Amino acid sequence: MEYLIYCDESTQRGKLFSNFYGGALVKSIHLKEVVSRLEQYKADNNMHGEVKWTKVTAPYLEKYIGLMNVFFDLLLEDKIKMRVMFQQNAVSDQITRNFSKEEHDQSYFKLYYQFIKHAFGLQYSGTGEEVYVRLFFDQFPDKREKVDKFKGFINNLQYSSEFIDADLSIRYNDIVEVTSHDHVILQCADVITGAIFFKLNKLNLEKDPVTNKRGKRTIAKEKLYKQIHKRICETRPNFNIGMSTGTDSDLANRWEAPYRHWKFVPSEIVIDPIKLLNS
Repeated sequence: MEYLIYCDESTQRGKLFSNFYGGALVKSIHLKEVVSRLEQYKADNNMHGEVKWTKVTAPYLEKYIGLMNVFFDLLLEDKIKMRVMFQQNAVSDQITRNFSKEEHDQSYFKLYYQFIKHAFGLQYSGTGEEVYVRLFFDQFPDKREKVDKFKGFINNLQYSSEFIDADLSIRYNDIVEVTSHDHVILQCADVITGAIFFKLNKLNLEKDPVTNKRGKRTIAKEKLYKQIHKRICETRPNFNIGMSTGTDSDLANRWEAPYRHWKFVPSEIVIDPIKLLNS
């Protein structure tokens, strides 16, 4: 068995929330069906190019809504898990304001490490058999030396007590950078992560400075976000997108839940933030 995790991120700073990391996890036994159903929808609706949140427009709105419905149908069938992590500026800025330049430079990979280690609750996923975790990252915007060091830290997660107890292994060659154009699951993760960024930063309220009206694309994106939120609420009624999702007094729900958010606070870092990329 393998867990395949497709990871997307945006380091764009929003007015209220920043550093968004999104990921979709698919078990190897479901991969063929998941990809087939998503790709078939795209083909049937002439969505031949790469699907991205930044490409959402009014003419394509219904097609994007349809694709998200296919994704969430799969999620409710327990064939995909989706996680989104982000930071609230008002909280994180108070903590990181005294960070050195070096610490700020390292934050991209430090946050990614936390996301992979904790967001999916992998330590609660034990199946009684060895499971390999494969990771597909949208191409990194950093130098190869930093990327290789980051991959080394991800690879070493398999030696942590949590991963050993859950019989999880990570092969170095299974930590790869990919082009999102070639991976429909990654494209869907981008759309969902982008929608959450859009809403939390109140971009749905932005108006054209000339007309003082919202643009057609903004209105279309808001409609797509509302449909995504509606489907999220099917996994957890009244889902609050700006807060960390609760566990209902059962930590195993960090794994079992089909969809979760994590509002990450820097003080939650469980490894030395200076040594992570400097050792």
